[in-house]
Parts: sequence; C-alpha cells; structure tokens
Amino acid sequence: MLSNKEFFEGTPDEYLSHKEKYENAVKKSVQIFGLVRKLQEEGKMVLNNYRDLLGGLLGAAATRDGSPLGLHYIMFMPAILSQGDDDQKAYWISRAWNCSIIGSYAQTELGHGTFIRGLETTATYDPSTKEFVLHSPTLTSYKWWPGGLGHTANYCIVIAQLYTKGQCHGIHHFIIQVRDDETHEPLPGIKVGEIGAKLGLNAVNNGFLGFDHVRIPRNQMLMRHAQVLEDGTYVKSQHNKLNYGAMVFVRVVIVFDMVNYLSKAVTIATRYSAVRRQASIKEGKPECQILDYVTQQHKLFIGIAACHALRITGIKLWDTFNDIQEQLISGNLERLPELHALACCLKAVSTSDTAANVERCRLACGGHGYMQSSHLPLTYGIVTAACTYEGDNTVLLLQTARFLVKTWQHVDSAKLTPTVAYLKTAASKCGDNWENSVEGIIKGFEIVAMRKISSCVANMQNRVASGMCYEDAWNITSVQLAAAAETHCRVIIISTFYEEASKAAASMSPALRTVVTQLVELYAVYWALEKLNDLLRYTALTKANVDTLQLWYEELLTKLRPNAVGLVDAFDIPDEILRSTLGSWDGRVYERLMEEALKSPLNAQPVNDTFHKYLKPFMQGKL
Repeated sequence: MLSNKEFFEGTPDEYLSHKEKYENAVKKSVQIFGLVRKLQEEGKMVLNNYRDLLGGLLGAAATRDGSPLGLHYIMFMPAILSQGDDDQKAYWISRAWNCSIIGSYAQTELGHGTFIRGLETTATYDPSTKEFVLHSPTLTSYKWWPGGLGHTANYCIVIAQLYTKGQCHGIHHFIIQVRDDETHEPLPGIKVGEIGAKLGLNAVNNGFLGFDHVRIPRNQMLMRHAQVLEDGTYVKSQHNKLNYGAMVFVRVVIVFDMVNYLSKAVTIATRYSAVRRQASIKEGKPECQILDYVTQQHKLFIGIAACHALRITGIKLWDTFNDIQEQLISGNLERLPELHALACCLKAVSTSDTAANVERCRLACGGHGYMQSSHLPLTYGIVTAACTYEGDNTVLLLQTARFLVKTWQHVDSAKLTPTVAYLKTAASKCGDNWENSVEGIIKGFEIVAMRKISSCVANMQNRVASGMCYEDAWNITSVQLAAAAETHCRVIIISTFYEEASKAAASMSPALRTVVTQLVELYAVYWALEKLNDLLRYTALTKANVDTLQLWYEELLTKLRPNAVGLVDAFDIPDEILRSTLGSWDGRVYERLMEEALKSPLNAQPVNDTFHKYLKPFMQGKL
C-alpha cells in the first residue's frame, strides 16, 4: 500500500466536498482491499491477521475519515459466521470473502438505538409462499447509521422483529439484497440513501433503509440458533443471548481500533513537543522543548501508557472471546454473561479514555493542534463517535453493572468466573494498610469495586424494602451502578497490564524491562491519583500515602522523558499513515504546515473573486 504513491496524493480531504470525500474513499478502499483480496487468495489471511486488519489497516489507516467497506468486514461477515447455519455460511461467506457482494449491518433505527428490544422493523413469515415480508411501519423504524449502506453496499443484514403464526418472537437476523447486482439501483420496495454530514467518519457512507413489504426467501433468516420451519413453526434458540455474538465481536474490535487511533495521536503530539520550543524554564537560558515541561509530560505520557494497557487488555479480551466461543459451540453457556459484561465495559472505558486522551494531545499542540493538517481534530471526531456507536457507553456500563449485581447477590454461594473472582477475596482485604506499589493499587481498586457494587445492591434493597419497585430502585441508583462498572473495568485493565507485562519482562533486555515497568507504574499511579476520592473513601489510603503517590508519579514522568520519542517511534506508524504536519518523523513541522497551507484552493489565485464582487464596493461605500 505504501508503495502506491497515488494513494497518498491529490487534494487534501478537508478541501473536498461531502460527495467528493465519499467518492475518493471508495476509490482508495477498493485499492486497499484489492491488496487484502490478494492476501486471501495467497492463504495469508488467518485469524490474527484478520483481527489486525479490522483494528489497524481498516480502522485507522485505510482512509483518513473511515472506509465505506468497513462494516462489510467488521459486522456483515462476522454476523454470518456467528448467526448463520452451515449451509448459509457456505453460501454467503464465499461471496462476501472475495467481495463479490458488499454487505452492511442494519440494527439501529431512527427512533431506537441501544434498546434493541424496542426495534420496530418487522419480518412477518408467510407460509403460503415460504417468504418473510420485511416492513418499516413508521418513520422511526427506518434503519439509520449503518456504514456503507448509503451507496456502497448491495446486501445488508437487517435486525427485525420476527412474527410468525401471529406471534412476535423478538429480534432476529435477516440477509436482504438492497441493490441490483448489475445496475446497483435500489430494488423495489427498498428506500435507501445516505444520512448526511457528521463530525467525523464522513467517508463511511452511513445510510438509512426502509422497507415497503419486501419479500425474501425463508432461508435468508440466519438460523444457526433459532429457526422458522416451512409451515411457520418457530424453533426457539437454546439461549437467546447467543444472538448477540456479532455485537460482542465488534466491541472487541473497537478496543483495538481505539488503540491505533490513540497511538497516532500520541505520536503526533509527542514528536511535535520535541520540536516546539517555547519560553525557558530557567531565566537566561534558550527556549526549551515543550516536552521538558512536566505539565506537557502529564498530558501525553498517560496516553502512551494507555496504548499498551488497552492493547494488552484487548488481546486478553480477544482470547477470552475465542475461548468462550469454543465453549458455546459445545453447549457450555456458563461464561457468556461474563463475556458480554467484559466486552461492554471495555468498549465503554477504552472509547471514553481514548477520546479524552486524543483531546489532551490536541490541546498539548496548542493552536497548531487545531489545524486539520495536524490530523488531531479529525482523529478526535472519529474516536468520540465510538463513545456512542455499537452501544452508548452509559448503557453498556449499566449492562456490566447488571452482571456485577447478580454476581454479588450470589458471591458467597457461587463459583465466580475469572474476571470477578476478586470480589470474593476483596472483602477480607478491606482492613489492610495501604501499600504504595502497583499490586497495592490493584488491591485498592478491587476493594473500591467490591464496596461500590455491594453499596449499590444494599441501596436498591433498602429502596425496594421501603416500597419502591425494583425498576425505579435501579434507575435511581444508576449513577452509582455505572461508576461501579467503570471501577470494575479499571481493575481488569490495570491488573491485566501488570500481569501480562510482568510475564513478558522475563524475555526483555534490562533497559527495555525498565521502561515497560515505568509505563505500567505510570498507568497505575495516574489512575490512583485520578480516583483519589474513591480510594480515600473505601480503602486505608492516607494523606501521607497520597503525597508519596504524587512524588512517585512526578518521578516517573521525569524518568520517561528521555525515552518519550523512542516510545512513540516504536509504534512504527509511517508518515503516510500518520498524515500529520506536526508528527512526521523528520521534525519538519513548520515547513510542512506552510506546504499544506499552500494546497488550499483559496491560495490558487492572489485575489479572490469576492474582492471585486463584494468587498471593494463595500469598502468604497457603493453598495
């Protein structure tokens, strides 16, 4: 891809119209996935390569503002793999794998998003013709947001309420052809188009989709878990949560996607901070690199550490996902709720942390970070979108909280699954003295999570006992519940980062081991200082301990400073992918800023036509 210079040339995207951005993205996506197709044909696209494709090339590199082919790989094919029976997989995956069809995934509607059970699109089975009739009964039932659906995809997996023999059986997956294979015209009864400009991801071609009694064959309902027989008899799934496999998968992918965007942002801001000089720390000395200011280090180094923490945790989540998928195939559903809870909170925390860190990077670059050519505003627009797509973060944290509440209610009698096993042991550690170490911080967060969860359960029980219904008790406790879920997620990330880095350290050189240890410590201490209120409230942390934590944190910033540029160089992001005037490896910040400025169409002529048409008459009083 990097050898194809045409891919990186032409007018910068920010000067293109909305329509031109999309057309340019299609052109470049076809070039990119032509290379992917070649890898597939050569047999080089194995499972982990596919993960890297989804979380790297596709998400953060293919085009600056997303790809209209994204959902084809991220959701269309994975949904068929997780929800289709053997015959359906054999037929559809072979067509989708080589892109002879392009698919999207339509779940969210104009009037319903995260509340999936409230979706309004219907799929009614007609046994006389052995067909499903797809219909959008209201304006709010129109599908809204699916990537690539506007003008790119010709097939789509649609989530709809299944009706057969007069009964509704909840949401199910259906494969619908939306455009003609040859002409690409919308098929009869299909109302499809693009939803318009957004803060970011404008090349993704998000679309809307409505149905006017569109008929599809019975075998286009994905029937791995639930089936509709020819006479309309409904065969229920062994476990209705199995239908959410594709959503869990995409949340795993999002964690990797966030790491790649954050890696780009911290690379840009750290390199710029090594070039930019401003004022001097000591009077009479030359202007110093702004990276020498501890406040700048405070803004940036947590982002570098977070890249590693989230990537390592993402790998663990990926492995957990695959392990549990194997168990599901053999009929063991024991860990499915745990997987769902883990994917929900990691998606929520990874996206919110990334959005916050990317914005810190932008602010760390001062006014130049506001330039589109820095690539930081666009990156922020993309990552902040992830805080609401594929599940609003607040709702996802409450999903995790629901699992934690059920777990706590049986904490004494049940065998706990791995990610919540600490809840049983944390209670016995509450009286322990605070220990200023990574292990001590992890223990502190475990106690906080346990106490927050137990407090939520107690509060809800008291409210129910006083006459409040359970649903109202849950709603009024929901701020605490979301906070408990976030703390639980902090336990998972910090402990996983520490454990996995410690295992890997054995094979590292002493110098590298030192730096990796510093990153782990920085990540743990940063979050301890950020969550002092919780730690002071629920653990034995003292003011003296806090003072020690603060000194430790400042020492870590100073120790990491000499390696800062090396750490972001280690992400190995080529300039062509970084696409930033501020972050290129050669440090030519000011030259690149001027070169990009001269590409503006407004600089194509020395005097703009508006001078003679509007300004001159106005200035001479001749309106």
